[in-house]
Amino acid sequence: MARPSRLFTGFLKTSACVVLRERDAEALLMFSLPARIGLLALLALAALAVSVFVGGSPLGPGEIARALTHPHAGGDANAIVWSLRVPRVAIAAFVGIALAVAGFLMQGMLRNPLVDPFLTGVSAGAGAAIAIAVALGVAAPFLPPLGFAAGLGTALLVALLARRGSGIDAERLILAGVSLSALFSSFVALVLLRLARNGADSILAWLTGSLAGRGWNELLATAPYALAGLAVALAAVPSLNALRLGTSIARAVGVGVARTQWLLLGAASLLTASAVSLSGIVGFVGLIVPHLARRIVGSDGRYALVASALLGAGLVAVADAFCRALFPPIEIPLGVLLAFVGVPTFLYLYLRPAGATRLWGT
Repeated sequence: MARPSRLFTGFLKTSACVVLRERDAEALLMFSLPARIGLLALLALAALAVSVFVGGSPLGPGEIARALTHPHAGGDANAIVWSLRVPRVAIAAFVGIALAVAGFLMQGMLRNPLVDPFLTGVSAGAGAAIAIAVALGVAAPFLPPLGFAAGLGTALLVALLARRGSGIDAERLILAGVSLSALFSSFVALVLLRLARNGADSILAWLTGSLAGRGWNELLATAPYALAGLAVALAAVPSLNALRLGTSIARAVGVGVARTQWLLLGAASLLTASAVSLSGIVGFVGLIVPHLARRIVGSDGRYALVASALLGAGLVAVADAFCRALFPPIEIPLGVLLAFVGVPTFLYLYLRPAGATRLWGT
């Protein structure tokens, strides 16, 4: 195995290539939009396939390939592949899709490219609930559903505070989300100080994001809610396209602005809460991925939403593979690794000439 320093250097080089250069973006325009979506789908599938071959157990490529092609055979390799690696890769793709689509919905609804899914307070509410539950001695299997319920409840509270008339006021939504997030973060800090080392590790693992210990049961319990959110998102895409042009234009073409805002916020909250209940707090996916998707396929929601989902799935799967491979048997928190990639990527996209305009896909 390559030395960790070499792996980390290679990872940094790979992350630098995430941002498309101008000539690359122009070259992609030579392909039709369906062709670009097809290419993204192939890249996402390749990322998922490669991730299955990465792990702490010393399995060779041949053993993994045999386990994948003979799922009902016995042996340690089959147990590791089908009980640990395949569900983990599936969860990584699930989390990436949920956060990327939620970020795309929130940015489109608020017409703000700097918005991410956690603006609704889902992550802060879930984190506070998990911290308090750990302090009270709640058993670990109950933490993910508790985080999901708390995150969804926080999003509902933020929505109620942001309500103006029958619709949602963007400024109120941002202020309510930021304020409640700060409040719940203070609860988490207080619990961490109170616990010291007794249970603090569990809370920190949740706050920094990780897919360790997750399996098919957790995925199957959460998937229906995320699928419901994804179905609402797909149905609301035509209205979202109109809403991005402004509420006045959306009303002029017959869009029910208030109804669309509530649908989009509900879908984004379901998707975000589902992701947080599985992975903890994983930042920058919902912020960065929609920008990259718009650069590849344009701002039309029919294509940008699908592109966001594919990019999110591939990104989180690859990032989780690096978390397992860089310093085995120690795993780097997924949220920490994505922050190392997300911050420089976002600064490059935003601070370069015409960056803010490019981020919005115009």
